[in-house]
Amino acid sequence: MRTVRLPDGTEVAALGQGTWRMGEGHRARAAEADALRLGLDLGMTLIDTAEMYGEGGAEEVVGDAVAGQRDRAFIVSKVYPHNASRKGVAAACERSLRRMRIDRIDLYLLHWRGRVPLAETVAGFADLLAAGKIAAWGVSNLDTDEMEDLRGVPGGAACATNQVLYNPEERGIEFDLLPWCARHAMPVMAYSPVGQAGGLLRAPALLAAARRHGATPAQIAIAWALRQPGVIAIPKAGEAAHVRDNAAAAGLRLTEADMAAIDAAFPPPRRKLPLAML
Repeated sequence: MRTVRLPDGTEVAALGQGTWRMGEGHRARAAEADALRLGLDLGMTLIDTAEMYGEGGAEEVVGDAVAGQRDRAFIVSKVYPHNASRKGVAAACERSLRRMRIDRIDLYLLHWRGRVPLAETVAGFADLLAAGKIAAWGVSNLDTDEMEDLRGVPGGAACATNQVLYNPEERGIEFDLLPWCARHAMPVMAYSPVGQAGGLLRAPALLAAARRHGATPAQIAIAWALRQPGVIAIPKAGEAAHVRDNAAAAGLRLTEADMAAIDAAFPPPRRKLPLAML
């Protein structure tokens, strides 16, 4: 599995596993944990979750998945903006640690920017770093101007990543945010790399590329995201066959013809666009 280097030198899998919508039904919990464990076996050792997902249910699934093999997983979680005060982020982190039954989160993110000043959130993250509760921190859903704001607060330059929506349908970050992150040696984590509601996966350009490669449209979409240096893709899979398909996407290499067809169907941005979010 190809890796991406975080600013502190840590190497993480370029293809990880998302957990959005996991932990929302007790009947599926064991199968979801099994899927995450299979992903670990296949090299997708980065697992992304959040206190928001299933109101903690997804973190509990992650805890089940990594039980007895914590050292194999690089765990990312996210704090609600309304919990991101200096004291609030400490309490939220403790709740996440309890749900996952671990003693440290490898990468802890602000889920999106809220009313709490960034300086206060960064101070809270610094406290957690000093206490050994987290190993690194970052943000999610911040646009370029907000990243500049972040770098302007004390300690803000320690941000390790920005997790944003990125797929062929939503490529606005290519205009300025992706180059900004590259200039600051900061990886981008691409959530929903295969889109939502299946529309992207029915696109003729992806279907044609899938036929050429003997792959699925979802695998083409994942490979498209991974073509970018410094991008980590975190698709979700809740069953074994889907996990195996996702893992196989890491070995795909799109051709110039594939890229030209996708660009024609989903043109790269020619101007600044509002940051897309889910």
